Amino acid sequence: MNDLFLVAGAGLLAGGMNALAGGGSFVTLPALIAAGVPSVQANASSTVALYPGGLASAWTYREGLGPIGSVSLHALLFTTLVGGIGGALLLLLTPATTFDFVVPWLLLVATVALAFGGRLGEWMRERWHIGQAALLVIQFGLGVYGGYFGGAVGIMMMAVWGLLDSRELKLLNAPRTLLVSAANTMAVVMFIAAHAVHWPETIAMLIGATLGGYGGAQVGRRAPARVIRYGTLTLTSCITVAFFVRAYGLAK
Repeated sequence: MNDLFLVAGAGLLAGGMNALAGGGSFVTLPALIAAGVPSVQANASSTVALYPGGLASAWTYREGLGPIGSVSLHALLFTTLVGGIGGALLLLLTPATTFDFVVPWLLLVATVALAFGGRLGEWMRERWHIGQAALLVIQFGLGVYGGYFGGAVGIMMMAVWGLLDSRELKLLNAPRTLLVSAANTMAVVMFIAAHAVHWPETIAMLIGATLGGYGGAQVGRRAPARVIRYGTLTLTSCITVAFFVRAYGLAK
């Protein structure tokens, strides 16, 4: 019962983080592992628990959907769905011991994306422009990453899209939420079919994440953006360091 309270509390915090700045999986993954769920199944369960919140965001933004530059949304959606299948399958085939050593690096990539994704996108836009084919190839790779792990994948998508689409980044939120949900949809279906989801912990976390998403939206209207950003980065950085210590025995 204590474990269910732990994961529900983690879901509450993660839902709030996703509503404010992203990075909710930084909280849900370690909470599920702490509750005794093996790391691969913990990642799968985390994806399922946070999925409804992402889907609700995609529905909220539906009126802003449209192509990215000259690339149709349908092409991007199909590419992301296929990538999500590949990423989910790759996760299910990854031994837990291997994933334990890989996950700190995935967290590091996600932390860097959270910290510098916006600036990196601007820097890239000043120097490069990519074509439709290149964008679809990269989008496939991001779909694989989304299905496998997915931390900060939405920020990565917008950074890449800026190389083809000159719109303000906030106008890309609609396709971002849809395509992140697309990658997660295929992952959720495959994780459930493979019986990789620990349902008691996942349901408790899902309820917490739903409440946290609502509360986070309310806090976001009042809290300074800088406080939210620095608080999120501090938490994600500490969790990333903790996973490096756990995987590589740096504390010994």
